[in-house]
Amino acid sequence: MSLLNENMQHPNNEENRNQALTGASGILPYSLIKTLINRKKIQSLDPIPEQQIQPASLDLRLGKKAYRIRASFIPNSDKTVLECAGDLIDHEFEIESGAVLERNCVYLVELKEFLELPESIWAIANPKSSTGRLDVFTRIIADKTQSFDKIVPGYTGPLYAEISPHKYSIIIRENSRLSQLRFIRKNPSQLEQQRSIISDRELKSLHKELSNKYNGFGLVNGIARISDGLQLGVSLSSSDNIIGYKAKHYTPPIDLDRIGYYNKNEYWDPIFENEKKRLVLDPNEFYILASSEYVRIPAEYAAEMVPIDPSMGELRVHYAGFFDPGFGDTEDLSKGSKGVLEVRSLDVPFYIEDNQIIARLKYEKLAEPPSKLYGTDIGSTYQSQGLKLSKHFHD
Repeated sequence: MSLLNENMQHPNNEENRNQALTGASGILPYSLIKTLINRKKIQSLDPIPEQQIQPASLDLRLGKKAYRIRASFIPNSDKTVLECAGDLIDHEFEIESGAVLERNCVYLVELKEFLELPESIWAIANPKSSTGRLDVFTRIIADKTQSFDKIVPGYTGPLYAEISPHKYSIIIRENSRLSQLRFIRKNPSQLEQQRSIISDRELKSLHKELSNKYNGFGLVNGIARISDGLQLGVSLSSSDNIIGYKAKHYTPPIDLDRIGYYNKNEYWDPIFENEKKRLVLDPNEFYILASSEYVRIPAEYAAEMVPIDPSMGELRVHYAGFFDPGFGDTEDLSKGSKGVLEVRSLDVPFYIEDNQIIARLKYEKLAEPPSKLYGTDIGSTYQSQGLKLSKHFHD
């Protein structure tokens, strides 16, 4: 019997409701997220639509009220987010009909979703892929929680998004979705926020198994470079001569709800392949590049890209960082998916070469086999992607 059916048969039995939320550790897939919603562990001011629930995450919607604040902050352990914001708030405004968030400013926006998590489940947030590809820095904060993007086991209360557009000003409104939340179940024996990240030994075994099954296309096509996770190189060569894009300055705002609307040439400068197959990243400029490898996320796994890894250089290579189960999972390599890298050199010019390792993927087990996978069948935007800008741009 599925958890959803069990929930329907025992709607008032608290013991059954809590028992069904225990089990194997790992990231909760679509079916268990629906269970959390049905059992009021995830609540919202409005009904949560089906398209908001992803294969292994929940999209978070902006509410009606926003604040421009003077600086970012983390709440104290005994204060709410709004209590800590206090005199940092310069301006309060409604976003129901749309509002512009200016680049290089910091905003706090209430979210429609709020939580009443059991002690066996905690959560972690990431920006959505389209958010990161616009160089919009956003993270989730919660009352009395002294960390960004992490919601502790048993948390009860509201959620807020801190949003800071870096390269482009953006237009948001009520129900815009910039972030996603993953829910992680832990066994009683685990530490409070222990992850189910698989070891390098398991990764090598999984890659070999998939390579044998799919004619050499395992976790990546060809040889997998595995050391503290799956390492990815950067592609500085291309059949059409374009290897990346660099964000332009002083552009009009981008409306996050307009899909396929904007001309990429007004916002991005293409970067062309050169004979030396190398690139110097200018400090504090924003680039969209692609991985050398095609990447596979098998059905019972999810993955996360480490955003800053000092061992690979002083640069940020990803904002979103979360790969759903089923991403790039195909028998046909011609339909494979590359990882898109959102790259910013932090303080100094940084030189990179073709296929140089600049990113690392950590694979994590799901708590149970998924009933929904990333892909075109559910309207996923970035399946079978190569070098690809956010969904707001047309070619």
